[in-house]
Amino acid sequence: MESKLGLSAKRIAQCRNRANEIVKPVQTYIRKHTTDSVERATLRLLGADLINSDGIPVPNIIVDQLKDKIQDGVAQFYINALLKLNCTPGELNRKIAEGLRIPEIEMVDKKYIEEKGRELVQEFSLKVKKHRVFRQEQILRAAIKQPSPLLYVIVATGNIYEDVKQARAAAEQGADVIAVIRTTAQSLLDYVPYGPTTEGFGGTYATQENFRIMRKALDETGAEVGRYIRLVNYASGLCMPEIAAMGALERLDMMLNDSMYGILFRDINMYRTFVDQHFSRMINSFAEIVINTGEDNYLTTSDAYEKAYTVTASQLINESFARASGMPEKLMGLGHAFEMDPSIKNGFLFELAQAQMAREIFPHAPLKYMPPTKYMTGDIFRGYAMNTLFNFIAKATNQGILLLGMLTEAIHTPFMQDRFLAITNAKYVMNNMGDLLSDMEFKTDGIMQNRAQDVLCQTESFLEEVQGKGLFDAVEDKMFADISRPKNGGKGFGGVYEKSEGYWNPIEDYLMKELNIMVEVK
Repeated sequence: MESKLGLSAKRIAQCRNRANEIVKPVQTYIRKHTTDSVERATLRLLGADLINSDGIPVPNIIVDQLKDKIQDGVAQFYINALLKLNCTPGELNRKIAEGLRIPEIEMVDKKYIEEKGRELVQEFSLKVKKHRVFRQEQILRAAIKQPSPLLYVIVATGNIYEDVKQARAAAEQGADVIAVIRTTAQSLLDYVPYGPTTEGFGGTYATQENFRIMRKALDETGAEVGRYIRLVNYASGLCMPEIAAMGALERLDMMLNDSMYGILFRDINMYRTFVDQHFSRMINSFAEIVINTGEDNYLTTSDAYEKAYTVTASQLINESFARASGMPEKLMGLGHAFEMDPSIKNGFLFELAQAQMAREIFPHAPLKYMPPTKYMTGDIFRGYAMNTLFNFIAKATNQGILLLGMLTEAIHTPFMQDRFLAITNAKYVMNNMGDLLSDMEFKTDGIMQNRAQDVLCQTESFLEEVQGKGLFDAVEDKMFADISRPKNGGKGFGGVYEKSEGYWNPIEDYLMKELNIMVEVK
């Protein structure tokens, strides 16, 4: 597309090349390592499930039993137990929950393990491909009723059954996307809770059963309103790959899945996070789940005007990591936000320039645009006005996913009527300025063009500096979000392992082949 902002295609290409060079050495590290959570996600996709009498999930039990063998990949030991005991995954899971120690089981010939592995992988593959077909059919059927951007709202009661009531109401009011916020600090749990849950703080536990309950409810409501309602959760934190696996199995449609969010904002070890995000994104890519990245969070700790270039730089790095996991651009919901101080003169123009720049740099990505939060004061009238301006820019710049702002932001978790007002506002703006972008030109050398070009120049300089340092050191030197994280510190560092020469993971092998991911020559 021709740039309305007069952006240099050459400079954009240079920025993208620098981002790729930043990611390359990290990918080399990723290829050589696995983690507790990668192995547990693999087990889940092969059929491992249930908990023991102490509430410990079977995948955790297996990984804990095989600590000294994780470097070889734990899948072969699980599959070996299936063969030796001549049982189904469900039967084996119950035996493990009751105390069976699978490392003590004599190993069969590797060729039988590989054969059984292919059978289990095929079961996973067929289930996910069936989900993909169903989703696509539903989306095509309802396409005329779901113009861009998709209207995205959250529910966060802590009780999955109450969440269902609120999600149904939001969908009936016009929401296209429902995100179930996770309970506070679940990202720091190194296990996935089990079963339906009714007690959470600030959100609801992400469990496979909760996914199943909400998916069923939204399918029923979608059939009633004639639209496909997308379901969102969070493939982030110490169980990032496991949440992605559960989402693939239960047909979630979007996942919050950033390459660096856990490092910067949850103090999760960077090596753990980079390995986990790669495997989780392979799962999301295969399941055709749209990821949402977290650049909006940078602007809660950094100034949105002064550090806008860090958002663009992170988007490019997230894009490069996503491509390395086999993800097409249509699944990259790269994030950004409307977070400038509203007292800045011409702040609206700067926000419009930033949003249009993101659209031009990533023309095929379903960009996720986040509403004002940092400067919401509790004045609901001013908040409603700020959200209206935010909606205006979202439509004017053709964003893909619009997380609706609430007039009660900074006061309390939204009530049903707050969502209704947010949806009504967005629908009014979307309809009244439907074709504005195609009818609008930006003044040559005007405020918006100059702002976008300046930010792009800053982005290139910033990426050059990060490339010189290396991403690991750049994060440690607080170059992103003004936050420093140590390379060998943070949560989960003890769960990272170098792969042995004989490492085997049938899920990883299958996904790499399906997604055409090339393995570098050693």
